[in-house]
Amino acid sequence: MDTTASESVETPPLLKALSGQSNNPPPIWLMRQAGRYLPEYRELRASAGSFLDLCYNPELAARVTLQPIERFGFDAAILFSDILVVPDALGQDVKFVENEGPVLDPITDREGIAKLGRDNFMTHLEPVLETVRQVRSSLDSSVALIGFCGAPWTVATYMVGGRGSPDQAAARSFAYRDRDGFAVLMDLLVEVSVDYLCAQIDAGAQVVQLFDSWAGNLPEDEFAKWSAEPARKIVEGVRRRAPGIPIIGFPRAAGTLYRSFVDQTGVDGVSCDTSLPLAYIRDDLQPHATVQGNLDPLLLVSGGEALDRRVDEILDVLSGGPFIFNLGHGIVPQTPPEHVAQLMKRIRQ
Repeated sequence: MDTTASESVETPPLLKALSGQSNNPPPIWLMRQAGRYLPEYRELRASAGSFLDLCYNPELAARVTLQPIERFGFDAAILFSDILVVPDALGQDVKFVENEGPVLDPITDREGIAKLGRDNFMTHLEPVLETVRQVRSSLDSSVALIGFCGAPWTVATYMVGGRGSPDQAAARSFAYRDRDGFAVLMDLLVEVSVDYLCAQIDAGAQVVQLFDSWAGNLPEDEFAKWSAEPARKIVEGVRRRAPGIPIIGFPRAAGTLYRSFVDQTGVDGVSCDTSLPLAYIRDDLQPHATVQGNLDPLLLVSGGEALDRRVDEILDVLSGGPFIFNLGHGIVPQTPPEHVAQLMKRIRQ
């Protein structure tokens, strides 16, 4: 496996930060930077068919991935795809319903887990890997390419619950009711996630991020078992096959458990949600990993002086160590693109 960070002698700023360097200004990219807030995305999306059709169309998905780079000049592109291509590739029925979101045929017991299949897993995801190859060939060497997948816990909550939920009650109940059975599902997701991330790296990804968007509803002991431990296994599995590739973890809404996540998993970087105090990020996390975050996405909707003020505060507190500027979660659809331009100007001044 080729794990060279860049095809030229120029190292992207994002990779410098993830190696432990401080940069002024810091590198910046934004979660969901390719999406519905951009008119060029909406135009392309209207012609693509279903959302999954777009994810599996390498030409269109590559264009979407590159749109925010061309418009704003971010320091990294992140693959345009979705975390639910993994259960889709395992044979679970996955649909995206307009104005409703993802809908899956729920898996509620061991019998449902046994019906999942790995035989065609990577073949099913080949269009996504082709997107990675096309994007990498189009990017300047100074711009990093980020691959990703959903963390096993978050993916499992959709697989078991059949859709998103505010409390992930179905998956939590399954894990309490049949701990060993739920572990079978989680172990499967760990294994295929390692395969998927390493295939993205082979295709040209230089960084990978693990999104555990629903980690925050787990109590401490369950967090260690179902969020941090699977992430640790994925980190170790990827590093065995792709040494030198930085890995970012995002245990959203985990609060003070962020530090235990960093310690238990050994991630190179940790993406911090909006609720984390800047002093905690600086004092408890930054000495142990590159930190990424954590602007409130709604400040990008508001813009103006409030946006500038908070950007300055984040820079003042976190720029003394390894740091990547980002949001505390993804861009929301109602974000005016000119406010993203305002953010970029403020950081690059």
